[in-house]
Amino acid sequence: MRNRKTRHLLGNILILASVFILLFTYYPFIKLYFSSSMVSSQNTGYFIAIPKINAYAPIIPNINPWQKSDYLKALSQGVAATQGNPWFLFAHSSDLPWKITRYNTAFLRLGELQKGDQIIINKYGTRYQYEVVEKREVWPDQVQHIKEAGPNRLILMTCTPIGTSLKRLLIFARPL
Repeated sequence: MRNRKTRHLLGNILILASVFILLFTYYPFIKLYFSSSMVSSQNTGYFIAIPKINAYAPIIPNINPWQKSDYLKALSQGVAATQGNPWFLFAHSSDLPWKITRYNTAFLRLGELQKGDQIIINKYGTRYQYEVVEKREVWPDQVQHIKEAGPNRLILMTCTPIGTSLKRLLIFARPL
């Protein structure tokens, strides 16, 4: 009888520990769906906010998109702005479960954006607002889109489908 109670107790402890580990691991994903982002007029850094998908992350400027070691480091801290073209921003939509942080899944829900949705860029106190005008999936070798970004065209990029690097999801936006 005592041996049976011990096994039940051990089983319950293992189940609870497993649930705790899963919740801890996937907390950044869960948080994106159930909490609101903290966009305040007092924030004076360089960041992107997308209210519809609850995305809020710092922008890391001047990242070389062709140098993997540079952009991987930047993506763990936020959204990368390409070197020489700050209107082309890219970020992870997912990562390995043990590497998930608050910012390296900044574009997890980017695919939910539709025409007319708002994107806010705050650059050290100056607020820029954009409106989504187009959404497109392209192959990774279709890199000419980097050159399409400019003062009148913001482009956001992430990998799609989530959890893969098969294609790239591009969101095109114009200033309001």
